[in-house]
Amino acid sequence: MKASYKKYVLNFKRPSGTSRGVLTQKETWFIILEENGKKGIGECGILRGLSIDDRPDYEDKLKWVCENIHLGEETLLNELTEFPSIQFGLETAFLSVKGTSPFVLFPSLFTEGKNTIGINGLVWMGEEQFMKEQIEEKLAQGFNCIKLKIGAIDFERELALLRFIRQHFGPETIEIRVDANGAFTPKEAPEKLQRLSEYNLHSIEQPIKQGQFTQMANLCKTSPVPIALDEELIGVFNMQDKKELLKKINPQYIILKPSLVGGIHGSEKWISLAEENNVGWWITSALESNIGLNAIAQFTYSKNNPMPQGLGTGALYTNNFDSPLTVKQGQLHYIAEKQWNINGLV
Repeated sequence: MKASYKKYVLNFKRPSGTSRGVLTQKETWFIILEENGKKGIGECGILRGLSIDDRPDYEDKLKWVCENIHLGEETLLNELTEFPSIQFGLETAFLSVKGTSPFVLFPSLFTEGKNTIGINGLVWMGEEQFMKEQIEEKLAQGFNCIKLKIGAIDFERELALLRFIRQHFGPETIEIRVDANGAFTPKEAPEKLQRLSEYNLHSIEQPIKQGQFTQMANLCKTSPVPIALDEELIGVFNMQDKKELLKKINPQYIILKPSLVGGIHGSEKWISLAEENNVGWWITSALESNIGLNAIAQFTYSKNNPMPQGLGTGALYTNNFDSPLTVKQGQLHYIAEKQWNINGLV
């Protein structure tokens, strides 16, 4: 088996706001495997400033993996504990090269185009008018679950956007999730959560920054809005630490981004612990290209979770890869007869 890697820079159609700043580009990396005349590809979706493996030696590690591909998948994955995005890229590259098609990693009714995955419509942070336009667009597109990024504009204006939705759609029609990306301080969080609860929200992701275990545990115990942990899971590598985190904080939900939490194997460990502890969970992509999104979507479908998942189409980018993934009426479809075009990557 031969292995190589390539860097690719994705360009946003319009600057996309998060509580950590505005994104115009996102770099990503691909591992390409070749064996017996077949090629496989996996995406290492690093998020600068968030991924635990955002390190100066990232490319060196990719090079090392490719030079040592003869060690085999299991040995390499064990060596990559501190590089979850490379773990995910490697796992999916192996599935890709071993499968009947480079892009069918988990054959199912989804990949046959006979079933779909319910997803939430994502509303990006930005000026009030821009956010309002996105909300109206998602509702017109048939989403019954939307997720708003909050924490970047004035809180009162964010509440006004939630009020705008609820004036037209009750919680039985539209489920609203919000994601604070750790924007609240522990001191202000209880009051803000109380005010948010007036709008019958499904959940709030990461109201305060990760690593404040006692404060987060208190919020999970007292918040009128169910809390989902997201960034809190990043960098928690071993099983004992995972168990202790869930036991101590006892959240209502956890959110799994395979590129950030140890790929497929890492996500499965979190899922098993969540289910043991009666904690809900769902899976989301983390701004990967359609190649990574395809792998995450197929893995997600295999887990049979009926909740809306966080799987965008990669419609954010001007230079994404043409793929069979399509969104219709708030559902992610795999149009089996539609061709991939990966622009000469492999």
